Amino acid sequence: MMGTKTGEVQADYDRQSEVKAFDDTKAGVKGIVDSGVTYIPRIFIDQNLNLENNSSYVNSQFSVPIIDLQGISQDSTLRAEVIEQVQNACEKWGFFQVVNHGIPGSVLDEMIDGIRRFHEQDTEVKKEFYTRDTTRRKVLYLSNYDLYKSKAANWRDSLGCKMAPDPPDPAELPQVCREIVMDYSKRVVTLGFTLFELLSEALGLNSSCLKDMDCADELLLMGHYYPKCPEPELTMGTSSHRDSDIITILLQDQLGGLQVLHENQWVDVPCILGALVVNIGDLLQLISNDKFKSVNHRVLAKHIGPRISVACFLRMQANTGNASRLYGPIKELLSEETPPNLQRNLD
Repeated sequence: MMGTKTGEVQADYDRQSEVKAFDDTKAGVKGIVDSGVTYIPRIFIDQNLNLENNSSYVNSQFSVPIIDLQGISQDSTLRAEVIEQVQNACEKWGFFQVVNHGIPGSVLDEMIDGIRRFHEQDTEVKKEFYTRDTTRRKVLYLSNYDLYKSKAANWRDSLGCKMAPDPPDPAELPQVCREIVMDYSKRVVTLGFTLFELLSEALGLNSSCLKDMDCADELLLMGHYYPKCPEPELTMGTSSHRDSDIITILLQDQLGGLQVLHENQWVDVPCILGALVVNIGDLLQLISNDKFKSVNHRVLAKHIGPRISVACFLRMQANTGNASRLYGPIKELLSEETPPNLQRNLD
C-alpha cells in the first residue's frame, strides 16, 4: 500500500482503492507497522488535523475527577459524599475515574494481556475473525468500523465482542483471551449496576431507576490495539468523538494518550494503576434531560507502543423485534423550569 512523505497527498490519489487494498490485507494497522514502514499510508493522514492541538501539551490546570468507591455500601455518609462527587463529575466533566471498584488488579492486568495476545498472535489466526458484518457476527476483528466512510482512518485495530444480551458461545471467542473476556465482562456488568445506582441517586432518583430501565441490557466489549506510529503528528489513534451509549467503562494500560475536551481545552486522562475510566454517553445525556454531559474525547497516536485499552459500552437494547424504541428524558426530571429536550429513535 502506498504512502507519502510528510503528509503530502498527490493529485491522483484514489482513496477508495487504497482503503480497499488495506482492508483486503486483513492485517490491520499492526500489519503496516510489522512491514517496517517509516511513514504512514495516505489513508491515515488527517489533512484537517491541528498539529498544535495534537501535541502532548494540554492544559495542566484541570484534573479529571477521581472517585473512591470503597465502603459506599456500608457507610451512608460516605455514600452521600460519593454521590455528590459523581453528580459534579457528570455535570461538569462527563468523565471520571473510579478506584476501589471491586475488580481485582490481577483481572485488569490479565484483560490487558489477553487483548495483547489476540492482536500479537499470527495474522493468519486473526484473519479468521476479520469481518465488517456487525449484524451476524458477535465476535469480530477489524481496523476502523467507519473505514470506508471516514476522511482519515485511525491508527488502531480492534477486537469486538457483543457480550449481552445474548453472549457468544465460548467457542466463538478467541482462544487466547476467551476466559478473561467472559470473566471481565461479568465483572463489568456488576460494576455497571453499582454505577447506575450512584448515577440514579446523583439525579435525585430512586437508586434502582436506571437499572430498572434496562440500561445494561447490551454490553459491547472493544479491545483496542494502538501500534507505535512513525508519524503521530499526522493521524489520530481515535478521532474526537462522543459515545452514543449510556456509559462507557474503560480500562487503559499505562502508556497514556486519552484526552477529554473540557472547557474547550484538551486534558489528559492520566493512567492510574487499578483505576477504570467512566464516561457519560449521549443516551444518558438525553434521558437525564441534559443534566449529565456527554463530551468529546480522543486518543493520540504515539511514537511508542502498543497502547492497549478495553472499552465496555453499556446501553439499552436499540429495538425490540422490528420496532425502534423512542427515548426521551426521565419524567421525574421534568418541570416547568426544566422542559424536555428532544426525543430520539434508536434503531
